[in-house]
Amino acid sequence: MRVLAWDQKALYASRGYTLVACDTREEEFEWRVVARYRPGWWRNLTVSSRLSFRLFRDGFHALSVLPSSDLVAAVPGAIVTLSRGDKEFRVTHKILRGTRPLHITAVPDGPVYWGEYFDNPQRDEVHVYGSHDQGKTWSIAYTFPKSAIRHVHNIVYDQWGKCLWILTGDKGSECRILRASCDFKTVDVVLAGNQQARAAALVPTHAGLYFSSDTPSESNHVYRLDRAGNLTELASLSSSSIYGCRIDESIFFSTMVEPSEVNHDRAVRLYGSRDGSRWASLLEWKKDLWPMKYFQYGNVVLPDGPNASGLLALTTIAVESNDLETTICRV
Repeated sequence: MRVLAWDQKALYASRGYTLVACDTREEEFEWRVVARYRPGWWRNLTVSSRLSFRLFRDGFHALSVLPSSDLVAAVPGAIVTLSRGDKEFRVTHKILRGTRPLHITAVPDGPVYWGEYFDNPQRDEVHVYGSHDQGKTWSIAYTFPKSAIRHVHNIVYDQWGKCLWILTGDKGSECRILRASCDFKTVDVVLAGNQQARAAALVPTHAGLYFSSDTPSESNHVYRLDRAGNLTELASLSSSSIYGCRIDESIFFSTMVEPSEVNHDRAVRLYGSRDGSRWASLLEWKKDLWPMKYFQYGNVVLPDGPNASGLLALTTIAVESNDLETTICRV
């Protein structure tokens, strides 16, 4: 099972191409089937074992719960949408560059967005796609011109700033944190130009933005960008970080095993802070022996979406003993 998204006290996760959910207000977590997606026939074979599931990057990779209760998700090669009352996701956009976006973001009572994530060796233009009809149709909402960036890592809605934050990579000036209006009529660069501005996880709070760097070429850190624009380095991380979340006033970031000349850690870790200032490594898992190039980096997946449950949900991937397992902790 892989956790995907919170909707206040409801937690959504996937088992292969089946979406399940549980109501965390219940004494015992009972997972109910929400809907299914029908992939190509051969993926029904690869999804059946852990190793082939990892090798072929199977299953759901992102999910956004809309105010209308419609669901928009990313699966290999497609954006899929589930209308309220349906039991099967349908393809609403075929992805031609790359395999899927890393995240899907909904603006409350507004559009849904995702940014292209593909290798892009020629540094072609990169699009942000948006939908104004609950994910039923898609059009280009914004385009990064040729040679501007490599790809989009994340788009995050900021309820306090009433804006979007866009994270891009991967080298030099391609590493950017941008502030955009919710209709993309204005897009401004806030941080850029170095590997510490290369991020995939960003958590808005009333005090400011917390983000973790995602670089294999330098040491990684947690930062706070306050509402006045002041940037503060808060903590060192053992490796690259691409997932983060907030539960009440507590903030969490996870690291992945991505060996490089500066990242030597062979464990994935969960870092957390109760107040945003003091940070600690809370949990760790050792990377398994399967090659990362084929069977994925060791990682800890943290779900997107607003969380009012007081619970931390996470899924560990490519680690010893706990591969593709989900853990739920009370904070």
